[in-house]
Amino acid sequence: MSKKTPVRVAVTGAAGQIGYSLLFRIASGEMLGPDVPVHLSLLEIEPALDALSGTCMELEDCAFPLLQSITATADASVAFKDADWALLVGAFPRKAGMERADLLGKNAGIFTGQGRAIGEHAGANCRVLVVGNPCNTNAWICQQTSGLPAERIFAMTMLDQNRAAAQLAIKAGVSVSDVSNLVVWGNHSPTMYPDFYNASIEGKPVCDVIADEAWLQGEFLQTVQQRGAAIIKARGASSAASAANAAIKTVRELSRKTPEGEAFSVCVPSDGSYGVPEGLVFSFPVQSDGQGGYQIVQGLEHGAFAQGKLQATQDELVSEREAVAGLV
Repeated sequence: MSKKTPVRVAVTGAAGQIGYSLLFRIASGEMLGPDVPVHLSLLEIEPALDALSGTCMELEDCAFPLLQSITATADASVAFKDADWALLVGAFPRKAGMERADLLGKNAGIFTGQGRAIGEHAGANCRVLVVGNPCNTNAWICQQTSGLPAERIFAMTMLDQNRAAAQLAIKAGVSVSDVSNLVVWGNHSPTMYPDFYNASIEGKPVCDVIADEAWLQGEFLQTVQQRGAAIIKARGASSAASAANAAIKTVRELSRKTPEGEAFSVCVPSDGSYGVPEGLVFSFPVQSDGQGGYQIVQGLEHGAFAQGKLQATQDELVSEREAVAGLV
């Protein structure tokens, strides 16, 4: 198999749990393909560089044929230099007693600096996936400060899509591969809306397969929306492997042409579709052209229940944007 042009991937928060679950899969070719060589540029804060050096040793010890080089640094200008993809995983975590406004303010400082560094040092066609929460608003900050075209900066809701598909499959007693066209709308937060009304199970509308609409509107939504908190309560740490898996899948979906009739969830700047204010970073059903472009799927219908959910998540995102607008 002939190898393609190497891709430089920058990852922030690389010594963290998500980073540890993510880096080996990138280096193995799972994200970009089995014939794409990879250069890893890993960014961490100074106190975490020793831990990151251990991860780098493990990456070397795996002897991945596609891994061309590893750079570990606390300097954003070094980490983002010539990057083709930047995966912004690191973010300031919410701590006990912290208000959401405080969390937004802390991360505004981080993503303002990283956005500027990306704009100044990344490759000419760099694309950015924001994983660190609150990821929608962090992506908007990065858009405002990087100078990159807004359509090249994304935020991740694939984790929510995967969680929702799994819950429907369990309820219906089918394989998760039998669930199709299930996409998530809005914010990556407890207000996000997994659109079961427009999804299918084994080619049939979800509501035809799962006749319990009260479960769909209640327990199903609550389970998906609160899944992150439930995992923290159960294991004493946040979702790491599943978040890394979702990041891998998001980049893969953005890098290939979406098959006809399919769509996937990712947060992009709104073009006004479905009444969402233009520029708001909002999760939509998206199709990729496989060449770096994408389009928002049009023509989906939403009843009163769905419209209420979409309005609630939209209102939350508008309030987040207003809270940080003066900080960027």
